[in-house]
Amino acid sequence: MSYDFDLLVIGAGSGGVRCARIAASHGARVAIAESRHWGGTCVNLGCVPKKLMVQASEYGDMVEDSHGFGWTSTRGTHDWGKLMAAKDREITRLNGIYVSMLEKAGITLLTGHARFVDGHTICIEPSSLAPNEAPRTVTAERIVIATGSTPVKPDIPGKELAITSDEAFHLPQRPERVVIIGSGYIGIEFAGIFAGLGSQVDLVYRRDLPLRCFDEEMRSAMAEAIDARGITQHRHTCPTAITKDGTDLVVTLDNGQHLRADCVFMATGRRPKIDALGLENTAITTADNGRIKVDTNSETAQPDVYAIGDVTDRINLTPVAIAEGHHLADHLFGKGPARQWCYATTPKAVFFSPPLATVGLTEQEAARNGAVDIYFTRFTPMRHTLTGRTRKTVMKLVVDQKSQKVVGVHILGDDAPEMLQGVAIAVTAELTKTDFDRTIGIHPTSAEELVTMRTRTRETPKAEG
Repeated sequence: MSYDFDLLVIGAGSGGVRCARIAASHGARVAIAESRHWGGTCVNLGCVPKKLMVQASEYGDMVEDSHGFGWTSTRGTHDWGKLMAAKDREITRLNGIYVSMLEKAGITLLTGHARFVDGHTICIEPSSLAPNEAPRTVTAERIVIATGSTPVKPDIPGKELAITSDEAFHLPQRPERVVIIGSGYIGIEFAGIFAGLGSQVDLVYRRDLPLRCFDEEMRSAMAEAIDARGITQHRHTCPTAITKDGTDLVVTLDNGQHLRADCVFMATGRRPKIDALGLENTAITTADNGRIKVDTNSETAQPDVYAIGDVTDRINLTPVAIAEGHHLADHLFGKGPARQWCYATTPKAVFFSPPLATVGLTEQEAARNGAVDIYFTRFTPMRHTLTGRTRKTVMKLVVDQKSQKVVGVHILGDDAPEMLQGVAIAVTAELTKTDFDRTIGIHPTSAEELVTMRTRTRETPKAEG
């Protein structure tokens, strides 16, 4: 059978764009469909604008910190509208770059909402990105679903009064009082953004510590950092309702407490954006959590249809989606072996102030494989010995006792993500504690502590069961 394209990618986010570009570089006839914005969530409603807003929230602190070094400047006031305009200009610039990259690669751009007719046929319907486009039908030998995810809200009365991260990037003004529900990446990062820009922030979450699935010791350190940022934490609580009282929003918690706010922000997870794809017209199956089931080659239950990124139940991070897209394109169209990635040592970062970065196993995870040696340090970084700010840097090495391989590195502190990217190479390469010890540090830096922790803090025995 003759098809219009060798490959059609649905979704022009980071993973989909990488898959399309690499497939085109191998000589495939490629099309990519996008219904909302070129560059996907990461560029438009995620990583990029979030990082810009985190950086904006830190400048006031820098002005205050400068006083300890002899400067007499004043903090001044922040112009939210100016920040939003600058952010939007940068996002528009990046949108154009994505379109240009795809066009230069010879990829056909299909603007509109893609819906499966069958396993090889897609109908492109009008969308917000191209409302006046006429529907058209295209065929492809292979199809990749890379539509990402979308925020979800808990099903409580008044949930329509709350925003999610999608709306947070387009607020007309900064709310003076914010209640944030949830303590994952998004909740923690936006709590820091709003607090840094001057808002009163209440952080509500149901567990005893923020950032589930991170190392327990680092979770505790993050909880202390949140307190130091002036954010009020409401642990072991859940919202039961949101109501409006005049201009105030009132969040009722299950402990009977009522929190008044100008804005309620739900950071309570995301689900795959697949509802309108017409998957019922294919054999594609989903797991109980709604994510598309795939095999080791990213193929779904429908032959020749693949899924990558946040629509699957793997590691939902932008660089992982990019790696999956690259690998899949190599696998389908490459002449040689597909490029490989080590997903087990995927580094992660939470862009709070200070940020948390981690790679490899937590202490608890490592102990399931055998006894581990823990090296831990906590100190005031040089900058804050003069600023007087109560901000600590916390570092932790998790070392497999038998092999002496460094299987986990965790850092909370200024520049932690920048340090951790390089350290992730060492963990991926399975270097040992001896390799760390024989590496000469850069002085004076916080990073040198990673190679000067010589005395074991404690031994953690192998976990039972």
